[in-house]
Amino acid sequence: MTNIVRVLLLLAAAPILLAASAGARAQEIVVALGAEPSTLDPQLQQDGAERAVTDGIYETLLARDKDGNLVPGLASQMPTQIDTTTWEVKLRPNIKFQDGEPFNADAVVFSLRRIVDPAYGSRQMAYVASIVGADKVDDLTVRIHTKGSDSVLLSRLYWVKIVPPQHAAEANFSQTPVGTGPYKFVTWDKGARIVIVANPDYWGAKPQIQKATFRFVSDSGARLAGLLAGEFDLTSNLSPDDVKRVPKYVDIKGIEHPFLIVNALTGVTADKRVRQALNYAVDKEAIAKQLYQGFARVDDGQTLSPSWFGYDPTLKAYPYDPAKARALLKEAGAEGSTIELITPAGRWLNDREVCEAVAGYWQAVGIKVNLNIMDWPKYLERIYDRTNRPQMIFVVNANQLLHADRTLSDYYAKSGRGSSNDDDVLNDLITRARAEPDMGKQKDLYHQALARTRDEAYFIFLVGSDILYGESKRLDWSPGVDDRMLVKDMKVAN
Repeated sequence: MTNIVRVLLLLAAAPILLAASAGARAQEIVVALGAEPSTLDPQLQQDGAERAVTDGIYETLLARDKDGNLVPGLASQMPTQIDTTTWEVKLRPNIKFQDGEPFNADAVVFSLRRIVDPAYGSRQMAYVASIVGADKVDDLTVRIHTKGSDSVLLSRLYWVKIVPPQHAAEANFSQTPVGTGPYKFVTWDKGARIVIVANPDYWGAKPQIQKATFRFVSDSGARLAGLLAGEFDLTSNLSPDDVKRVPKYVDIKGIEHPFLIVNALTGVTADKRVRQALNYAVDKEAIAKQLYQGFARVDDGQTLSPSWFGYDPTLKAYPYDPAKARALLKEAGAEGSTIELITPAGRWLNDREVCEAVAGYWQAVGIKVNLNIMDWPKYLERIYDRTNRPQMIFVVNANQLLHADRTLSDYYAKSGRGSSNDDDVLNDLITRARAEPDMGKQKDLYHQALARTRDEAYFIFLVGSDILYGESKRLDWSPGVDDRMLVKDMKVAN
């Protein structure tokens, strides 16, 4: 065959090839994440990148509808409360994990016991704080036991992903996830991508998207460029500066809370006056306007959103008052002190830029700042290291339970995995609130805990920020109120 004939044949076939390519592309999407998952074990880390991937592979006993209402998931009906500390859950029949293991009471009991086992070391304990165990009644019935009354138990059952007991015991489980969900894991090319495909044996409604590829792109400019070039269909952490440049964007109002955990245990920040001074030194209004372009509002002395149970509408933000900050630092003898601030870069919207701005405000009142920018796995190791607490840790809290207990248990209470205080009074308030069956009394206890934390300045309170996603023209998706990236809810235009 001559070259001329070969070219003519290719030209003739081009419309067919393009149509086939477009048809295949119509069933696939590419998602750009700001960080690579640290694991694909859905019960181990508190890692948003991991959740973005495993939310399609694993499922939970309860789910949420688009309005945020809890509905049955792997449970066949809503759980019933047997007594103050016992709930009974009926399970859907005839469901299997993607490796053929049966989904049944044994799998649920195993999953619940596994995540709360101290020897396992889950960093998700704030989500399951009250659960002490589970027992099998029969193959499709489980009883869950809590430490005292727990009004948040149903929300917790929306969080815990059910894993297959046999495969979870294998050494490669964290690299090869197997669930009951609408998607199956295919491959993890470390440093580059993870691929999942539709599960043909899924028990529920079949998703439209047949293949999703998650790419790891920490640089926001690269994510934007990929979206504009048609390389990506969905990008996380869209910069507010870029909302007018992308084909489409989705704005989820004020459910993320960037803030700094202050080490109140050791060093210069063990002094309450220093912690308060560092709050007064930061212009939160400027951060909201300049770094978030109005897609954020100043947090009023707490890291909760108004729509979450336990939010206190009476608390006020620390005002921007650099003169007061200098006076407090002088009173504490802390002028010229050096503070280490650790943060990832690219995991959250403007994480590095916010920390650079905060460092600038502190330097303006006479504090030296060692800004330590870490990659995601090293950052996670440092934030959960209870023996070597940094003076300042940048975090972003997005509370999928929509309840104060998750945030306060993890960051406020001294027993929390992300906290840096030893306040027994605060810890007691949070513990009592969790077990308080009267919702009015429970809310009052949370308000006391929030007010105490604000006064003690255990955090540098910043802003409540929107979550922004960039979308291609072909993608049709709007996340729910809890911001889960569920591929099964996405569609693409042909």
